[in-house]
Amino acid sequence: MRLFITLILMIVGASGMYVMAVVLPAVQADFGVDRGLASLPYTLTMLGVGVGGMMMGRMADRSGIMKPLLLGGACLGGGFIAAALAPNIWAFMAAHCILIGLLGTASTFSPLVADTSLWFLKRRGIAVAVCASGNYLGGAIWPPIVQHFVEAVGWRQTYIGLGIVCAAVMCSLALLMRARPPAQMATAGAARAAAGNRPFGLSPGAAQLLLCVAGIACCVAMAMPQVHIVAYCGDLGYGPARGAQMLSLMLACGVVSRLVSGAICDRIGGLRTLLLGSFLQGVSLLLFLPFDSLASLYVISALFGLFQGGIVPSYAIIVREYFPAAEAGQRVGAVIMTTMFGMAIGGWMSGKIFDMTGSYHAAFANGIGWNLLNFAIAFLLLTRVRGARLKAA
Repeated sequence: MRLFITLILMIVGASGMYVMAVVLPAVQADFGVDRGLASLPYTLTMLGVGVGGMMMGRMADRSGIMKPLLLGGACLGGGFIAAALAPNIWAFMAAHCILIGLLGTASTFSPLVADTSLWFLKRRGIAVAVCASGNYLGGAIWPPIVQHFVEAVGWRQTYIGLGIVCAAVMCSLALLMRARPPAQMATAGAARAAAGNRPFGLSPGAAQLLLCVAGIACCVAMAMPQVHIVAYCGDLGYGPARGAQMLSLMLACGVVSRLVSGAICDRIGGLRTLLLGSFLQGVSLLLFLPFDSLASLYVISALFGLFQGGIVPSYAIIVREYFPAAEAGQRVGAVIMTTMFGMAIGGWMSGKIFDMTGSYHAAFANGIGWNLLNFAIAFLLLTRVRGARLKAA
């Protein structure tokens, strides 16, 4: 039941990440700005979600998940209403960045993934995967609903209604998340002993840094198809509608990938799952280079979604396996923050490379290079773990 409530909270919280893309044309026309400035609120929202996830994770570590969720529900709902009443693009941008991103959506993704990892042991991988899939489900559910109401009553009224619904649902469900996870009920002595561990045979800071670099690298690679597949199809002459279908196919397959990867994680552990996902994501990126027919792009898009969806949740499992439970929220939040930065940087970088070369082939090659960095870090950490176990034996 707690996992089901968590899934609903993830879906509601994901609204802050996906509705901006739907209302962008209406917002641009309303405020009379160019496309670049109208797109900036989305970028700032994503950065806010990344930074806020670490802040909310630390709050959850100290006082439980209920307080961040109550704050997030109030701020997410208030953010949508404030954005609806914004007199100009700058006020709209501030509402999205601070209320919707930093304090709203940020209270759900990273903190809920970390909290879920603390409630399960035998089936931790699949539980975290179910939780994380709520983000992709939100991406499938919210855009058509919002689009319908934007066409019917306008984007401002839609935002007000969305704010009321999000605040009511999140704050109500947050009250059911009062209980503290069993993994955080360890004695002070056990907590001190866990804090003295050396993850992967490294200091906690060095281990965290490597995971953060890996998070950036995997998501720079991941951003290339997700951000640019629509434009890529347009350049090839297939039209943006085909690209949008491929993007939807990626996200749908990503849900399946997260669930399957969660089951795999329960069998082989987080590090091996990360290594497997990184390898398969690299293979799917390679397939974009020689094949560009319409049918092959549909197939490769599906494969890419199936291969990459389980990478980000595996970081939460790795943190739970190698770091103290009392630090799960802030450490998972830090890694998820870097994955958000990776998506933002990767989307921009791929576009910049296209502007310089006039082709997406170099951008795909750039993504493959970043993916190799992610694979190398995962392989290094797994090698160190094996070496430490052999030494101990």
